[in-house]
Amino acid sequence: MKRTTSVMVTGGAGFLGSNLCKRLLEFGNTVYCFDNFNTGRHVNIAPLRNNKNFHIIEDDIRNTLNIKVDQIYHLASPASPPKYMADPIYTLETNIIGTSNICKLARKINAQVLLASTSEVYGNPLQHPQNEKYWGNVNQFGPRACYDEAKRVSETYAFEYRQLYGLDIRVVRIFNTYGPHMDPADGRVISNFCMQALSGKPLTIYGDGTQTRSFCYVDDLIDGFIRLMNVENFDGLPVNLGNPNEFSLINLIEQIEELLKIKVTTTYKPLPCDDPIKRKPDIKRAEELLNWTPKIQLKNGLQRTLKYLEDYI
Repeated sequence: MKRTTSVMVTGGAGFLGSNLCKRLLEFGNTVYCFDNFNTGRHVNIAPLRNNKNFHIIEDDIRNTLNIKVDQIYHLASPASPPKYMADPIYTLETNIIGTSNICKLARKINAQVLLASTSEVYGNPLQHPQNEKYWGNVNQFGPRACYDEAKRVSETYAFEYRQLYGLDIRVVRIFNTYGPHMDPADGRVISNFCMQALSGKPLTIYGDGTQTRSFCYVDDLIDGFIRLMNVENFDGLPVNLGNPNEFSLINLIEQIEELLKIKVTTTYKPLPCDDPIKRKPDIKRAEELLNWTPKIQLKNGLQRTLKYLEDYI
């Protein structure tokens, strides 16, 4: 990557943000971790505090920002369904007002921006796999709309600031990601299954377990972030980042059983409203534009994740 004087990571104490801060520091950057610790965790950034190039700004992204940096990775938002649905107005404001504030700041200080969007903009997709030209199938009145629609509006902010003001902003659509620094109680399928299996509890399956996801290990995703931020002659269109290998929830359970050498029991609950049945990224654009493909496959990534989560049992 290009050496930069300074980088701000909003949501820098979260799962993705803390992994990104660590990687940016390894490249010799001065890193400002911006977080209000609503869902970010102090434990995630504890190993970074002794680095002289690491600085913490504890504030709310909905407030006016005043900092001079070269690059901004804008990740601030609750990201797991239980947490973003717990306070939908906060989720909407964090994404919409927060992205507006980031765009205004970046225009003022002439900073590059990477906006973290999500595969949730595709909703419960009617196209499979999902490429960046697909407009999605989103319920704007459903319980997940506070996150799905807020991310869609954030992308529109990025597009308009780029079109009107020439802001150098890049949008990444993130597919399911897992790995160290996940919140053990974040409510998503890998953390749920791993924690239940490690605790000897039945694994809770919502739906019949045949619904699919594509799981990307966090190190691969962070590599994609940095490549996207620093690619030359960028065209401004969104980029999917995720692992295109597709697994059913039953497949995921089988992998966990194999790694832990156990046989789990399962309980079934109704599928949540608007929960996608299939999710798989088309990553041709990332392959061609960034020369990026995921390297760490599910079995190896799960092994590392289980080792990390063992400390929370």
